Amino acid sequence: MSSGIEILKAEIIRVEEEIAETQRRLPAHSVKPPVMMDLLALEDERDALIKKLEGTDTR
Repeated sequence: MSSGIEILKAEIIRVEEEIAETQRRLPAHSVKPPVMMDLLALEDERDALIKKLEGTDTR
């Protein structure tokens, strides 16, 4: 079970790094819709992973 939790944590870290990279690509003005869609999809993926992690038994 512990390895599953570690895998989820690693996935969350990977997605958060992708979110940070996508945020760096956002221009100060005139945000392009595809970049914003990428960011929203990554945030949704991160949120789903966090919910999955919270649902695992950490005992």
